[in-house]
Amino acid sequence: MPVLVITGTGTEVGKTVATAAVAATALAAGRSVAVLKAAQTGVRPDEPGDVQEVARLAGPVTTAEIARYPEPLAPATAARRAGRAPVHPHRIAERAAKLATDHDLVLVEGAGGLLVRFDAEGGTLADAAALLGAPVLVVASAGLGTLNTTELTARELATRGIESAGVVIGSWPADPDLASRCNLADLPEVSGAPLLGALPAGAGALAPAAFRSAAPHWLAPRLGGAWDADAFRLREAP
Repeated sequence: MPVLVITGTGTEVGKTVATAAVAATALAAGRSVAVLKAAQTGVRPDEPGDVQEVARLAGPVTTAEIARYPEPLAPATAARRAGRAPVHPHRIAERAAKLATDHDLVLVEGAGGLLVRFDAEGGTLADAAALLGAPVLVVASAGLGTLNTTELTARELATRGIESAGVVIGSWPADPDLASRCNLADLPEVSGAPLLGALPAGAGALAPAAFRSAAPHWLAPRLGGAWDADAFRLREAP
């Protein structure tokens, strides 16, 4: 997978930390990695954004942003309010393809969910993934409500003919409730894609060295790690 698009089922589901885990695992395997943030919102020009956080946790990755807007809104809305040019899907695809010529793996991190609008014409991360012909990794929450948002995301990918790489749980609680434990079996069912990992809650607060050492153990072999979905389900089964 020279390009992997990473989306969430919504905001605050652990997408950036999951991106860092995929990057750290690839780096540990000796691969060169670039991380592209299509549109960074809610961050001032002098503040670190998501790609800087990925680099802090994962290590020496090439970082790139296409646009940055100050207000924490959907990219199209943030661009309009800031009086700045929006990011069109073709720009995302072109930048990712260029990075792919010099890197073994390019991770394209979206903003919020799959259909968050980037421009006034309704362009989305899904459009960029389709232009790239790239698979999409879905980062989902663990608990109640995640089945609906995950299935909606999966259905949209299928409708557009975009490959779903799988689902990663962005924050697995230390004391999971019944819904979270049942979702380990139900998420692959509703998404039609494999469960490819579960990041422990608070993973982003680990020291970088500890994060890099642990990341491969949170992700399945398809993402370069050693995490075993069946064993994890058995251990956490209700």
